[in-house]
Amino acid sequence: MVSLEPGREQWASRLGFILAAMGSAVGLGNVWRFSYVTGENGGAAFLLIYVAFIILIGIPIIMAEFTIGRKAQSDAVGSFEKLAPGKPWKVAGLMGVGAAFLILSFYGVIAGWISYYFVNYLTGSLWSAPAEGYESFFVSFITNPVQPLLWQFIFMALTIGIVFVGVKKGIERSNKILMPLLGVLLIVLSIYSLTLGGAQEGLAFLFTPDWNALKDPNIYLAALGQAFFSLSLGMGALITYGSYLSNKERLPGAAASVATLDTLFAIVAGLMIFPAVFALGMDPAGGPGLVFMVMPDVFDSIGFGGIFGLLFFFLLAAAALSSAVSLLEVAVAYFIRKFSWSRKKASLIIGSLIFALGIPSSLGQGVLSNVRIIGGRDILDSIDFIASNIFLPLGGLIIALFMGWGWKKADALRDSDFGDTVLGNIWLFLIRWIAPIFIFAVFLSSIGLF
Repeated sequence: MVSLEPGREQWASRLGFILAAMGSAVGLGNVWRFSYVTGENGGAAFLLIYVAFIILIGIPIIMAEFTIGRKAQSDAVGSFEKLAPGKPWKVAGLMGVGAAFLILSFYGVIAGWISYYFVNYLTGSLWSAPAEGYESFFVSFITNPVQPLLWQFIFMALTIGIVFVGVKKGIERSNKILMPLLGVLLIVLSIYSLTLGGAQEGLAFLFTPDWNALKDPNIYLAALGQAFFSLSLGMGALITYGSYLSNKERLPGAAASVATLDTLFAIVAGLMIFPAVFALGMDPAGGPGLVFMVMPDVFDSIGFGGIFGLLFFFLLAAAALSSAVSLLEVAVAYFIRKFSWSRKKASLIIGSLIFALGIPSSLGQGVLSNVRIIGGRDILDSIDFIASNIFLPLGGLIIALFMGWGWKKADALRDSDFGDTVLGNIWLFLIRWIAPIFIFAVFLSSIGLF
């Protein structure tokens, strides 16, 4: 039995844990990224493959991360050091901490933009189109050297504040409020979107597959990449959250709940966005700017659009906050153990460092826009590429191999709560063979070797 680290917190309830893990998974990936990636990859055919990958790869790796974290009762790096001392498996944890730094650095920038839009809807400034139009409004804001940094700072301060307070009083309590509220808001906005006149086209786009699209290998790679990003796999967040669980909680049900709710959240987000896009004759493959330049146009053209714009950007900001908290917690938990720092000290120091790391990503939209790092990408996209296409897949691959091959079969089945059952053996087969093969294929594709 692995000992509990001194002073280590635990979740107050199973529901609190599931909502927190869901908060980690549910973020900009479910609304902002899911909508444009689905749009760019043909809609329903992409969705079908995405759901298949969630079942075949997403849930098995969630189970692996929860099992590793709960067994070790430590952070993303400490878990591997406890379970496999002296062996190189901890590289996966180090990659998770590194990915948390990198992803949160640019995530905070984008979340700052969202916060700015939310406040502008709150004050009524964006209830009607600006004189220069929504596109120019967005571009002039993100290229400003000062304003985006201010909003990035405000967002990061909120994130640091929640992690600063602790697991039960900060992370768990905030997600108990945010997650149900997000669910209600998303359903309300989706129902309204279905009344706009584009419901038939939107539903067909999302649920009637073009089977010819399945011939394109890129759709499979895009779907697996989105599943990885959406579920927060490979970044150590689910290992860290799993480490705050007691042994009395059953892991398979928790993993299935998180994956199911996360996927439903993404699908309902599609129901919110695509009918509105089709109702106004816009392109569903609008790319990353869909949220900032297309959706405000949608709200401007409908009755009570300002109110729905306000709700939409609050939804995005809250979803971003729940994910940002989990990313910061990965790094904070590591530094608390590694250097015996207090939670308050670790939160302030690491949060401040991540904010500073994000400054070039913000300035890269304006004064540093001529700086290109990886394959012609700007600073923000380059950091995103390193984290999302290298750190996360490799971290996920090592986690799958560690769970599947680094543990004895009997131990893995026992510690996962499956026991020697049909489901348990299917899970081990998926984690040993299917997940590593597909993750490695995505990794090779993402770096241009496949």
